[in-house]
Amino acid sequence: MRETTTGSTVPRRQLGRYLRELRGRARLTVRAAAAELEWSETKIWRIETGQTPLRSLDTEAMCKIYGASEELTDYLKTLSKKTKEQGWWHGYGDVIPDGFGLYIGLEEAVSSMQCYETSLIPGLLQTPHYSRMLIKEYKPLATDDEIERRVELRSARQALLTRSVARPSVSVVLNEAILRRPVGGPKVMAHQLIHLAELAQLDTVHLRVIPFAVGMYHGLITGPFVIMRFPNNGTRDSEPPVVFIEHLAGELFLDKPSEVELYGTTFHNTWTTSLDEQASLHLIRQAAKEFRQ
Repeated sequence: MRETTTGSTVPRRQLGRYLRELRGRARLTVRAAAAELEWSETKIWRIETGQTPLRSLDTEAMCKIYGASEELTDYLKTLSKKTKEQGWWHGYGDVIPDGFGLYIGLEEAVSSMQCYETSLIPGLLQTPHYSRMLIKEYKPLATDDEIERRVELRSARQALLTRSVARPSVSVVLNEAILRRPVGGPKVMAHQLIHLAELAQLDTVHLRVIPFAVGMYHGLITGPFVIMRFPNNGTRDSEPPVVFIEHLAGELFLDKPSEVELYGTTFHNTWTTSLDEQASLHLIRQAAKEFRQ
């Protein structure tokens, strides 16, 4: 079984947060810092959001204009070397959309995830046949090889649900509409729902369905999202929680405490409004049975 690795994602985000805070203390805007370093503003933004590795020399240059102490500069230069480490998913770089590599790296490092979905089975819970149908719809011009690479990547991500080391707790709320939409046809959907029911038996996977009968509820306003929380090692480098939102134009990562709290409250309200896990499992199995008829 593949061992878990955080790759470069967490060190990049940690380094980005340090540099963003240092820039703030120096009272420099992104534009001013970019001008001082003779870089683009986009480069500064990508560094501060953890989306790119950073050379020690570049880290030193940023620390110099931000007025960082020699001790902190040395520490950040060491941290910058870790930003170049690569996780297993970098082997799929040809089929990972811009920005989604950051998500996969964070996903590998989580201690818990809370996911709310309104339209489709989340990637971590999809069967290859279900994934294949979605990818064909999303990428109509993709070659068969590209489609299979994307399906393989999605399947590889799912290893974290059953790995023997640092297995995260995953809580998922699905809108009942997801169970009723025959993605790929009745046969594919029946198999997908059976797979969903099997995953719900894992002690670290908690699955609930919010039924049509509920009517209006908070999650209908927010739309789909994932809250990712990380192990707390009791140090300054403990990774703070982040909310991930995916939309047609790209991905959005929210990590301000007020943002995380808002989505945490939304998830709690949606979770408590849903059917309990046993009743949800019964509904999933019933829907699978209907597709098999």
